[in-house]
Amino acid sequence: MLIQVSLKTLNIMKKTLLICIVSFVPFLQTLAQSAESRPNILWIVSEDNSPFIGAYGDIVAHTPNIDGLAEKGLLFNNAYCTAAVCAPSRSTLITGMYPASLGTENMRSSYPVPDFVKFFPKYLREAGYYTSNNAKKDYNSADQIDAWDESSKTATYQNRKNGQPFFAVFNIEISHESSIFGEDGKAKMRKRFGLPPEKEVKNSNQSPRHNAQEIKIPAYLPKTPEMLHDWALYYDKIEEMDYRVGELLQQLKKDGLDEETIVFYYADNGGVLGRSKRFMYESGLHIPLVVHIPEKYKNLNPYKQQNKINRLVDFTDFAPTVLQLAGVNIPDYFQGKPFLGATDISQDKDYAFGSRGRMDERIDLVRTIRSGNYRYVRNFMPHRPYGQHLNFLWLASSIQSWEKAFKEGKLTEVQARFFKPKPTEELYDIAKDPDNIHNLATDPNYKAVLEDLRKETKAHLLTIKDVGFIPESAIASISGGQPLYDFARSGNYNLTAVIERAYLASSNDETALPTLLKGLNDQDPLIRYWSATGLLILNNQSVSTSNVLRHHLYDDAPYVRLVIAEQLYKSGFFDAIEVLASALDNQDPMVRIQALNSLQETRAEHLKPYHESIKRISENKDSEYELNLANYLLESKFNENI
Repeated sequence: MLIQVSLKTLNIMKKTLLICIVSFVPFLQTLAQSAESRPNILWIVSEDNSPFIGAYGDIVAHTPNIDGLAEKGLLFNNAYCTAAVCAPSRSTLITGMYPASLGTENMRSSYPVPDFVKFFPKYLREAGYYTSNNAKKDYNSADQIDAWDESSKTATYQNRKNGQPFFAVFNIEISHESSIFGEDGKAKMRKRFGLPPEKEVKNSNQSPRHNAQEIKIPAYLPKTPEMLHDWALYYDKIEEMDYRVGELLQQLKKDGLDEETIVFYYADNGGVLGRSKRFMYESGLHIPLVVHIPEKYKNLNPYKQQNKINRLVDFTDFAPTVLQLAGVNIPDYFQGKPFLGATDISQDKDYAFGSRGRMDERIDLVRTIRSGNYRYVRNFMPHRPYGQHLNFLWLASSIQSWEKAFKEGKLTEVQARFFKPKPTEELYDIAKDPDNIHNLATDPNYKAVLEDLRKETKAHLLTIKDVGFIPESAIASISGGQPLYDFARSGNYNLTAVIERAYLASSNDETALPTLLKGLNDQDPLIRYWSATGLLILNNQSVSTSNVLRHHLYDDAPYVRLVIAEQLYKSGFFDAIEVLASALDNQDPMVRIQALNSLQETRAEHLKPYHESIKRISENKDSEYELNLANYLLESKFNENI
C-alpha cells in the first residue's frame, strides 16, 4: 500500500529536520568544548616522607622543583594520610574510604571489599579520561585492573588518544624507607627471602652530601652516629626525589601540556626516620601536599589569592576532589569531601582521622584525630610498646643504634618511651609541640579538650562502623568470607558493645576487673576477646583472677584463648605456653601470627621444647610475617644468627 505525502507536508518535514539539525549543532559543540576543556590531572607521589621540603620551611632541604611548584600553586599546611604506612593509605587514595571502615587497615592484607567499591580512576575512564599508573599500586585489596588504561613501569599519559584528557600517576620510590638501609641491611633482607645478591651494589654506606650537624633531630631520638648518618642520607634522598619531580614537570612542559594540567605533588605517608612511618604522630601522618592549577582552570581554584592553605585535608578527600575537578559525579559511598573545584567547598573538615592496625608482623590497634591545634591518640593495646621489634624497620642502622642505646641505659626519658608500654591516651598541642613529646592527657588544664576529642573519636568510630576492633585472627571465622564493610552492616557486628568493651579494656583501670572477668562468659566472642585483652593489660596476677582465667583457657575461639594463655603465663602458670605453641599448627595464618607475637613474651627455657616448630616456620619463605616473627624468636631467645 502506497502512502502519499503532500508537498506541503514534505516541506514541513524538511523544515523540522533542518531545525533539529541546527538546534543539535550547539549541543554537539558544547559536548566537544566540554571534552576539550576538561583538565588533565597529574599526580606525582613520593614515598615515605614528611614535609622535609623547603617550601614548608625546612632550611636543610634542597627541593627547588617542589618549591617552585608551591610558589605558583597551593601549599596545604594541614594535609594528612589516613594511615602511617603505604598499603592502608593507598587503599584510601584509590577508594575514597577509610581503611578502618573498609577492612583494609592491616598491612599487606587482601580481604575482600564490596562490589560497589570501585577504584576511582574507573569513573574517570568511563567519562572518557585516559588513566595511567606508573607503577606502584599496593592498594591492600584485590586489584581492579579495569581502573587503568595502563598500569606498568612504562605507563604514561603520552599513550592516550589525541586530545583525550588524562589522569596520570607517577610514583617515585627514591625516598622509600629502604633508601636508608646500609648494604648489610639490604643483603640481610635478600638472604632472608632467598634472593640472589645484587649484581651491582650501590654503596649506600658512603658519607651523605648533607651535613648532619645542620639537621634538627627530634628530641625523641638519640643523636647516635648511625642516627645522624641516616638523617643526612635521607635528606640526600629527598633531594634526589625532588630532581625526579623536576624531570616529570619538564616533560609535561615539553609536551605542551603544562597549561592544560592540574598537578598534585604529595607523599603517600610520613617518614621515614625512627618513630615516624607506622606511628600515629605528626611525623607519621603529616604529609606535604602542593597543587598547581594553571590559569586556564583558575575557576577550579576556590582559594583565590591565597597560596598557603590551612584547610584540613586527608586522603579520603583526594578521590572526590579529582572527580569534581574532572566534572564527574561523586559516588555517595565516598567518605571525604572535595577541597578543589568550582562548586562550593566552604564546609571544612572538623578533624583528620588516622588508624593503625597490624604493622607488618606486629599486632597493634591505635586511633587518632587531629582537630584544631591538637592531636588525640587512643592506644587500645597499651601493653605493647611502640618499639616492638619489626624486621623491616630494624634493617635501618639508626633503629638498631636506638635500641642498643636503650639496652645500655643511655637514653633520656623521652627517648626511652619508644621501648616501653604506651599510655592509654595521648594529647598534644601541635603548635607548641610539633614533635609530640609532651603528653597533656593527664594535665587538668586540658581536661575539656581531652574529653571533647575523646568523644569525637568514639563518635567517628561508630559513624564509619570501624571494623578494626575485630582481631585479624577472628576475621575468617566471624565474617565467613564476607567483606568486613558488609559484615559491619549485617546486624551481626555489635559495634557499640564491642567498642565500649575495647575502651574499658584499654583503660588499664583496676575497677574494671569484675566487668572484664564477667565478660569472659559473654556469648559474643569479640566481647570475650576484649575482656581477655583488658585482663592482659591490667596484669592482675591474683589467685582469684588466675583461677577464672584457667577456667576459660580453652575458649572455643583461638584468638580468645591465646590472650588468656599469655596472661596466665605472665602470672606464673608456665604450662599455658602449651596453648600458645599448639596454635602454631592452626590453619589460619593470622592465628599463627598472634601466637608468635605472644610467644615473644615467654622465656627461652620454656620455649625450648618448641624450637623445631619455630625453626620450621622460619624456613617458610611463603609467609613473610611468620618468617620474621620466627626468626626473631630464634635470634632473641636462642642467639641463633639467621
